[in-house]
Order: sequence, then structure tokens, then C-alpha cells
Amino acid sequence: MMFFLSDMLNKKLKLPSEAEALPGRDQPVPTSDTHAVSGLPLHGPYPDGSETVHFGMGCFWGAERLFWQTPGVIVTAVGYQGGITPNPTYQETCTGLTGHAETVMVVFDPKKVSFAELLQIFWESHDPTQGMRQGNDVGTTYRSTIYTTTETQQGQAVDSREAYGAALKEKGLSRITTEIAPAPVFYFAEAEHQQYLAKNPGGYCGLRGTGVSCPMPQGAAAATV
Repeated sequence: MMFFLSDMLNKKLKLPSEAEALPGRDQPVPTSDTHAVSGLPLHGPYPDGSETVHFGMGCFWGAERLFWQTPGVIVTAVGYQGGITPNPTYQETCTGLTGHAETVMVVFDPKKVSFAELLQIFWESHDPTQGMRQGNDVGTTYRSTIYTTTETQQGQAVDSREAYGAALKEKGLSRITTEIAPAPVFYFAEAEHQQYLAKNPGGYCGLRGTGVSCPMPQGAAAATV
């Protein structure tokens, strides 16, 4: 039994190869059409001038609430990214055999909240040094990620990682393990996971920051309303 549990844990801590990954399916899993808090279309179209970024911060329930409560954010949704299995289910991602991270899609108005401000929220609201886990949530699906949709976002995200990494080092903390990459396919999670903490106010939220402030990336100004 101990060997079995150890084997399962190892699978959850290591990204699968294509040969190991679950097959998935051709069609998306059923999900919501509208945002449970704002009532806006979850799948767009989104307002002209808006931008999209995807953040992985461990369990996506609490991370999504963090961003839908941020002024300037238009729409949020939870889903799966960065893996191999097409159109995965929640249960499949939890096995560690799809390769996906739980992420939050954040559609925002850059005139009301800057990307730099979103990066500060991201870095300060979880612990980006933990590798394939976030607190008691263990596995590849809980890894820290920033999936960008523009070259400007990509550059700012990398710069912010360097700046925050230096701040963490000053405090004697470990190096950042956050993956930063152009956004892969975003698979919307099932309806019950969308805006979960609005539907279940007493539900689980594992967000825990390091207590270290993130300096604003150089050259990144705050948005003007």
C-alpha cells in the first residue's frame, strides 16, 4: 500500500510524457455561458481594448475570486492549461496525468487596471517558490504559472519575476519556480467550478502569500481611470 501511495504521489509531482498522458476527448466539457457574479458572457465577445492573461496560483477557486473582485477586471473563468490531454475533466487533471495547471483567465481593461498591478496581485497572493504544489495542495496541477497573450505582457512578466525573485532572496526565501510562457489552449473547467466561491461562500480557499511585497516592474506605470 505504501508503494502504491508513493507511486501515485510521484505521478502527481512529475509532468507526464505524451505516452503517459490520458487521451481526453474531441469535444469540450460542458461549462457555464455567463459569469455567476457579473452576468457577462464567459466566452466573449469581450470589450474592445480589453486584454487577457492567465494565472496559475494553486487551487483556482480562490484565485478566481481574487481577480473578479479586482476593479478593472471584466471577466474571469477557471480552466486547465499547459498540458497534453485535450478537453480534460477536473477529475482527470487531479490525477496528474494530463499535465495541466489549474488557471484563471483574467480579462481586464488596461485603462482601469494595469498589467503591472495584476502581476503584483499575482506574486503577493501566493507562494511562487513551491514547485509542484501550493501549500497543502500537492501536484503539477497546482504549479505557479503566468500564461501571457502579448509580447509586452511576456516581457513584463519576466521582468517582474526577476524583481520579485530578488525581493524574496533578500528575505532568505527560495527561488521562484513560476512558469512564464505564451498562453497555450485554455480549456474551460466544468460549470460547478466557475465562480465556485460565489456559489459556495464557505468553500475552500488555499491562497497564502509569502508576506513579501513585490516591487512594481521597472517602466510599468499604474493604469489611469
